[in-house]
Amino acid sequence: QVRLVESGGGLVQSGGSLRLSCVASGVFFAIQDMAWYRQVPGSGRELVAAIADNGVTKYADFVAGRFTISRDNAKNSIYLQMDSLKPDDTAVYRCHADILTERWSGDDFWGSGTQVTVSS
Repeated sequence: QVRLVESGGGLVQSGGSLRLSCVASGVFFAIQDMAWYRQVPGSGRELVAAIADNGVTKYADFVAGRFTISRDNAKNSIYLQMDSLKPDDTAVYRCHADILTERWSGDDFWGSGTQVTVSS
């Protein structure tokens, strides 16, 4: 069974930094695209950053150069370095991955999330 587990969230002051981690575990053939999403209660889920299996990255406009997504394929992990955090960044951050569970078939998976709270 494939699982995604996030870590690294917490409480930080405005202007501070956090580094989120997400590791995939279980039995699978390969991990394709991975991404970080965030959600605030009462609002929809929004993409923060994504990284393809070839390392190509994509960021939401609101990141504005403050966040950096990276991945370590040997560790089945992605990371999100968040700098210059703002109170508006407060949300639950969830990891997402498209994973080939077998050579020719796969599914998308979600972690349960990690809370990031930025105080003003």
